[in-house]
Amino acid sequence: MKLAYDLHLHSCLSPCASEDMTPQNVCRMARLNGLDLIALTDHNTGGNLKAFDQAAREHGLLFLPGMELCTAEEVHLLAYFPSLEAALEADARLPHLRGSMKNRPDYFGQQTLVDHRDRVLGQEEAFLLGALATSLEETVSWITSFHGVAVPAHIHRSYGLVQVLGFIPQSAGFRAVEAGPKDQIDENYLVLHSSDAHELGLIAQKEHLISAEKNLDSIISTLQYGITV
Repeated sequence: MKLAYDLHLHSCLSPCASEDMTPQNVCRMARLNGLDLIALTDHNTGGNLKAFDQAAREHGLLFLPGMELCTAEEVHLLAYFPSLEAALEADARLPHLRGSMKNRPDYFGQQTLVDHRDRVLGQEEAFLLGALATSLEETVSWITSFHGVAVPAHIHRSYGLVQVLGFIPQSAGFRAVEAGPKDQIDENYLVLHSSDAHELGLIAQKEHLISAEKNLDSIISTLQYGITV
């Protein structure tokens, strides 16, 4: 089976994202664009994952719980989890890695928590855009401890692995990377092309496909070992 995907989406909980990036809005746009599979990857948090999971089910979308984590080297890693429960368990352990800095909504933007009907539940007070207190390899290990898979985000752009380090370290064990459609990537890597959408109009169209069955176990396995087309 081939699934049209966008595995890098931000919600209104990411301070750099539009307030319109709510569960219902994102899921409706994903369906309108012909997508089968989406992932929510807010910065250093899984606070809106439960709401998106429920909304995605209502709209007939397969939902992959995720986060975009910033390592101590300021490399962005996409963390994907095999279940909502695993993702929420990981999220519960993130506060001590984020540090004590508080968000400044007037400067960085709102960090809005919502339910699956887009109703505002409150604001996340912790600053979500900072680096975690874990190195690249420690962060990868942390993700895998929850049976998740780590994928370097936008590797040739700002905060991307190649942009920051200049290379893809073999010791980290990456089997997949996220890159632009025109980027030249070693054929040994599974390459994902996602939008990194921070506003509704940037959510991917039905363009890139992933070969997998329509369930999370298959998606996680494909991200680790499979082939995209």
